[in-house]
Amino acid sequence: MPYSPSDKPDQSPWDSADEHAPVHVPEPPDPSDHDAVARHWLKYVYVGDRVRQLSFRAVLTGMLIGGVMSISNLYVGLKSGWGLGVTITACIIAYAVFKLIEVVVPPLPGDEFSILENYTMSSAASAAGYMASAGLVSAIPALTLVTGRQLLWWEIMAWLAAVSFLGVFMAIPLKRQLINIDQLPFPSGIATAETLRSMHTAGRDAILKGRALAISALAGMGLAIWRDGFADFGGKWAVKDAAGKPGGFGQWLQDHAFPTEFPLLPAFFGSRAPQAAAGAKAAEVAQPALSWGQELLEKYTLGIEGSFIMIAAGAIMGIRVGCSLLLGTILYYGLIAPVLVANAIVPPGYKGIVSWTLWPATALMVTSGLLSFAFKWRTVLRAFSGLTSLGGSRSAAADPLASVEVPGWWFATGTLVSGAACVILGTVLFEIPWYMGILAVLLTFLLSIVAARATGETDITPIGAMGKITQLTFGVVAPSNPTTNLMTAAITSGAASHAADLLTDLKSGYLLGGNPRKQTISQLFGVIAGTLVCVPVYMVIADPAKLGTKELPAPAAKVWEGVAKMLSEGLDKLPAYSLQAMLVAVVIGAVLACLEEFAPRKYRWLIPSPTGLGIAGVVPAFNSISMFIGALLAWWLSKSNPKVDEQYTVPVSSGLIAGESLMGVALKLALAGPQLLKAVLGN
Repeated sequence: MPYSPSDKPDQSPWDSADEHAPVHVPEPPDPSDHDAVARHWLKYVYVGDRVRQLSFRAVLTGMLIGGVMSISNLYVGLKSGWGLGVTITACIIAYAVFKLIEVVVPPLPGDEFSILENYTMSSAASAAGYMASAGLVSAIPALTLVTGRQLLWWEIMAWLAAVSFLGVFMAIPLKRQLINIDQLPFPSGIATAETLRSMHTAGRDAILKGRALAISALAGMGLAIWRDGFADFGGKWAVKDAAGKPGGFGQWLQDHAFPTEFPLLPAFFGSRAPQAAAGAKAAEVAQPALSWGQELLEKYTLGIEGSFIMIAAGAIMGIRVGCSLLLGTILYYGLIAPVLVANAIVPPGYKGIVSWTLWPATALMVTSGLLSFAFKWRTVLRAFSGLTSLGGSRSAAADPLASVEVPGWWFATGTLVSGAACVILGTVLFEIPWYMGILAVLLTFLLSIVAARATGETDITPIGAMGKITQLTFGVVAPSNPTTNLMTAAITSGAASHAADLLTDLKSGYLLGGNPRKQTISQLFGVIAGTLVCVPVYMVIADPAKLGTKELPAPAAKVWEGVAKMLSEGLDKLPAYSLQAMLVAVVIGAVLACLEEFAPRKYRWLIPSPTGLGIAGVVPAFNSISMFIGALLAWWLSKSNPKVDEQYTVPVSSGLIAGESLMGVALKLALAGPQLLKAVLGN
């Protein structure tokens, strides 16, 4: 609890010379007396009626920042399978922007950017930034991979909005139980609140972080122009001479474009000419000799990606996940893939290898995720034991927080409308029987309760496990229908993601004394912004011909596709020897989950991450190697200069990711030209 004793019991913690420096207040009462705790918070912490919070500039800024960062999350999610947090980064960006504006145009007295505006803005930004996790990097591209169907823009917008609003409204009754009564930590919520406090009491630190983020974003943009802009526009502008040989400025650009991948081994390590297959014509083998490094890159994708994105993502993920990715890469691409290619089980190249490694990688992640979830059975029981208190049966007169908390009718009306929208859209768009849609919404409510409590206790939202539970459920209910399997699970995972996100933001608001009604409204605006921005971008970059290739691996979608296919087609359709590999992976996943749960805490950093090991099997090797390099660099910096690491690692990494991904998307949009409207409309 953020309170400390004081001899000023009648003062708000914000009534001081510095509006951002709370004064000391009395210790809170016995936690078991919930009404007394509520009155104490209302008197000594709550300032939502006196400090500006839900302002037009805060909501608009949050929508703009969140919309931009949702593009980064979408791009990175389709490339790496990871979703990157946006809340703290958005706080830093907004604070730095407003402070720079105040330097140019000094604000009127009392018109300064308040800490509650900053937190409201971050709530809208996080809701927009997490739109990709509502299905754009998993269920929707998986549907394309399984059925070949590419949804129209309005179909995706309607679906994502319904699922995301459902998650926001489902979080409303959970807030009281998990935050006010149970006082769950929600570590990211605490971190956001502390970041906001530190920025608003020592603004120079935030300005420096914002400057580092901006400079790194420019570097990321420059690399994207050098690599993608030179190659794409060079090819478009290249001209051929009379002999048919390309030349001109366009060809110069192509020749000087930054490489998309680099071999692990330099050319002087030796080379050999490609071997001719039996019966091949001489013209077919008259190719230049490949260096060992180039052969490893072309056959097994063993190399380093010419991108800042994966290196920066690895820096944020941490050394444990980075090492796990490297270990998985060695296993899948260094040991297993050569055996598979040599025995003609799969063809060389990413697409051939991943068609086999996908199965053990998926089995490992699903097993470890579900078992880790099962180990939290006490959390599950606590989640469901709180169901009786969610109805808010007391009258408003007897409730100290009745005028502050989100009223129950918001939950009832919002859940009914958004849940009905999910059922109707599921029937119209995906031919899901209405009763299965209702079952999916009811299951989503129960699993969202569990996911929210898990987030509050561990800071980990088990979105993958929630989706897989729904997939397995509908694998029994509708065993031969992969579309139903995927899209019902999309309801669960998308809604659970947004419910957990809102509760994390509400934890920050609880610590800062904000108004939960106003924050819920800002969250809804964030969902709108994310939907409007993310879907058109998805329509352009998620080319069905590129999904599942080394250019756009879509690892999360590959996992969803694998589970749906296995449940609908049966185990006999699996590639040769992949079933045996899956059984081994199940054992490994179970062992790792047990070690994570029961090993002494001081040794857990030595246990490979099951998620890292699994993701390594569904992305190209050069992605995992690049992420390992980033994790290694961040780890080295944290050991050699912890202060610099704490100050700059996250802002610089976030800037590199945002700059390169946004410029990459902008170049694709510019290159699309007249074809853009056609692509968006699906004609």
